[in-house]
Amino acid sequence: MYCEGGWGSVVKGVGMDDPSGGDVRYDMRFLWLICLVAAMGGLLFGYDWVVVGGAKPFYEPFFRITDDMPFQRGWAQSSALVGCLFGALMSGMLTDRFGRKRLLILSALLFTASAIWTGLSWDFTSYNVARVLGGVGLGLASNLSPMYIAEVSPAAMRGRFVSINQLTIVIGILAAQVVNLLIAQPVADDATQELIRQSWNGQAGWRWMFAAETVPASLFFLAMFFVPESPRWLVKYGRTEQARGILARIGGADYARAEVADIQATIAGEEVARVRYSDLLEPKLFKIVGLGVFLAVLQQWCGINVIFNYAQEVFEAAGYGVSDIMLNIVITGIVNLLFTFVAIYTVDRLGRRVLMLIGAGGLAGIYAILGTGYYLHSTGVHMLVLVVLAIACYAMSLAPVTWVVISEIFPNRIRGAAVSVAVFSLWLACTVLTLTFPLLKKSLGAHGTFWLYGGICVIGLVVIWKKLPETKGKSLETIERELVD
Repeated sequence: MYCEGGWGSVVKGVGMDDPSGGDVRYDMRFLWLICLVAAMGGLLFGYDWVVVGGAKPFYEPFFRITDDMPFQRGWAQSSALVGCLFGALMSGMLTDRFGRKRLLILSALLFTASAIWTGLSWDFTSYNVARVLGGVGLGLASNLSPMYIAEVSPAAMRGRFVSINQLTIVIGILAAQVVNLLIAQPVADDATQELIRQSWNGQAGWRWMFAAETVPASLFFLAMFFVPESPRWLVKYGRTEQARGILARIGGADYARAEVADIQATIAGEEVARVRYSDLLEPKLFKIVGLGVFLAVLQQWCGINVIFNYAQEVFEAAGYGVSDIMLNIVITGIVNLLFTFVAIYTVDRLGRRVLMLIGAGGLAGIYAILGTGYYLHSTGVHMLVLVVLAIACYAMSLAPVTWVVISEIFPNRIRGAAVSVAVFSLWLACTVLTLTFPLLKKSLGAHGTFWLYGGICVIGLVVIWKKLPETKGKSLETIERELVD
């Protein structure tokens, strides 16, 4: 296979699953444009998800949340995740009816409204209502952005393009970390809750951290009006000529004809307009949905996200003060970004399965050492190094590749519903993870908590080894035939 990533590439059909059976000249400029716009949902996903971790040392004093209030602390961190659950369910019920584009526009609108509302929130209730609203947008975008990208991308480069969604998530995470660092004024390590509450950070700084999201959210909202609908969704609803025009723009007339024929061959016409969640219980589909749900849950319960959401506690346990914590958070964001490029480079070369095995096994080993360090009350830069290694391992494996896999293993006719179930499971797992970390840390200690996450990674390693097939270089329709037929 020959595949370059420039603006006007030729991709030869040797060694790849190309239904047209010949050489294809892809319009890479157009592909990059529509995929990057769709991936802005990932950028807002990353920003909205992580900004709360940097704002936490300042909004907690403002709302008078103390160490002996674990539920309020967990609710403030996870209220957006509750919204994610509703967003993921909404996407499943609505995307197969209204398409991918219109719901991505809705998600952008919700992100914008939430950013403004959170910045203006006047009490703990209004703060959480605003966060839930943004969470609905987050649930929609996290479901639809990778799905849309997978449905417009050619098979030979689908892993790379879907991984770009993860790249924008990571850029959003890093942007939130940098914005938090730039907005926050220096804080003395011995500052009390009341002093922080009365400071600029406690009164206004945390508000600007959330409100800054308004700029990219507004851009995403406007840009989504200029991208086409998913051609696979259009074929599913009989709008074949419109789909053929979009696919011709991507790879030419021959490519479009072959793709449309291949998509039509996998869709049972009488079932197209009445996809139901009960369809996912069909024996052949249930095992695929079950695998997708397991991988989605594993991506969260591997534990990395507590480092982003509870960075203050993680680094405090390693001996760092507030100002050092803010810098350490940015360091983890930079590492997260750099190693996401490793995933983008390798996902269509090494394949999905290999990277998932590396991620689960690598995290299990790192957590064993990290938990031992916490158990021995070890502090210092080596603990930061272990945290950074865990993030690097996650960023090149489970973080991006899970989104690739769950966007491509489900059949065309039920993809919207099946992806929504997997993403709902992901956010439910993330909500449980975020709510339980303070309780686990209090009962098991930091060491026991990370050992628990390591055990989950070992289970994931076994399941991936036994159940996950390789999907690199295969069209969505070929994957469907191999897994379902």
